Amino acid sequence: MAQATGKAKESMAAKEPRIAPVHAAPGDCFIAADVGGTNARISLVRTGGESGFQLLSWQRYPCSDYPGLDAILGEFVASHPARAGVDCMVIASAGVVLDDEVINSNLPWRISLSRLRDALHLRELHVVNDFAAAAHGTLHLKAADTRLLTPGIADNTPGPSLVVGPGTGLGAAICIPRGAGAVVLPTEAGMAAFAPGDDREIDILRWLRKRGARHVCTEQLLSGPGLVNVYGALSDRCGSAPAWQTPAAITQAARAGEPLARESVLLFCSLLGSVIGDMAMSTCAHSVYVAGGVVPQLVDFLPQSEFRARLVDKGAMRAVLERVPVRLVENEKLGVLGAASWYLQHMEEKPHREQAEQGRASAAA
Repeated sequence: MAQATGKAKESMAAKEPRIAPVHAAPGDCFIAADVGGTNARISLVRTGGESGFQLLSWQRYPCSDYPGLDAILGEFVASHPARAGVDCMVIASAGVVLDDEVINSNLPWRISLSRLRDALHLRELHVVNDFAAAAHGTLHLKAADTRLLTPGIADNTPGPSLVVGPGTGLGAAICIPRGAGAVVLPTEAGMAAFAPGDDREIDILRWLRKRGARHVCTEQLLSGPGLVNVYGALSDRCGSAPAWQTPAAITQAARAGEPLARESVLLFCSLLGSVIGDMAMSTCAHSVYVAGGVVPQLVDFLPQSEFRARLVDKGAMRAVLERVPVRLVENEKLGVLGAASWYLQHMEEKPHREQAEQGRASAAA
C-alpha cells in the first residue's frame, strides 16, 4: 500500500533505492517517519552521499504519550529550528489509506493526512506500507546491523528475500531482485489463517474462537498481543488464571523460570519458525530478515525452542528451507531508512512514470 495526499499524487515505487534521485539535489531535506503501534521514529533526511541520503536528528516517541501523529511531528519540528521550512514528508505505517486517513487498528489514534499537511505546512506527503519500507531498508543494512538466527547457514543466493516481523501486529514484505534494483511487494500475511501444528495449538485455536474470533489469523498469536493470547490460552488449558497481562511481564517471568510463561515464550518462538517457513516457501525466498519489536526481546529463547525445526519442517521443501539464512535486524532505524529509500526511488522513477502515462494517453487518443 502506498498513497500520496494533498498536492502529492498517488505513488508506489519498488526499485533499489541506492541511486541519488533526479528531483532531489544534494543537500535537500525531508522528513521520514516510521509509525508503529508502540513507537513513532522520526528523522530529518538530507540527500547526498554514497547511499543517496543521510539520516539526521533521529528520535523515538511513544505513541501512547501523544494525542496524534501531528503532535509528535510538531514537537519534532519545534524542538529543532533547523527543520523549519522542510515541506516534504514520507510516512511508513501499517494499515490502509482510506480517503483522508490511515486506518490501522494497532495505532492508538488515526492519522489524518489533511491535518498533518495543514499543521506542518507540507507541500508533499506520502504514505508507504511499513514493511515495504522495511524491505527497502534492508538494502542499506551493514553486516553489524543483523544477527544470524540460522547458525552455519549464512550465504545469500540471488533471489527474493522475505522481511517479516512481529511487533504490535505482524508485518511482511517481499523484495524481488530486478536487474540492478528490486521490486518490493507489501503483504497482509499476518491476516492469513492460523494453522495449528499439534493438539496444543488446536486448543489455542479453539480458545481464540470461543473468545469471538471467527477468523483466527496468524497475527493473533505472533505479535506482542499474540504472546499474551498464547499465554492466556495455555493458562486456560491447564485450568489456571493468567498471572501476567503484558508481553514484557510474561517474558520476565519466563526468564525467571516460571513454567507456564516459559512454555508460552518457547511456543511463540516455535510458531514464529513455522510461519517464517510457510512464508519463505510460499514466496520462494532465498533469505529472510526478521524485524519488529518482539523478537529482539526473545532472541535468547530461540535456540531453546523448536524455531529452527519448525521452520524447515515443510515436507519435500525441507531441503530448500535448510539453505535459507534467517537474520534478525538489530538496527532500530530500519523503518526510516526504508521510508527515505522509498521516497528517493519514487522521485527517481517519477519522470519515467509520467512519460509512460503520457504515452498511454497519446495512444488512447
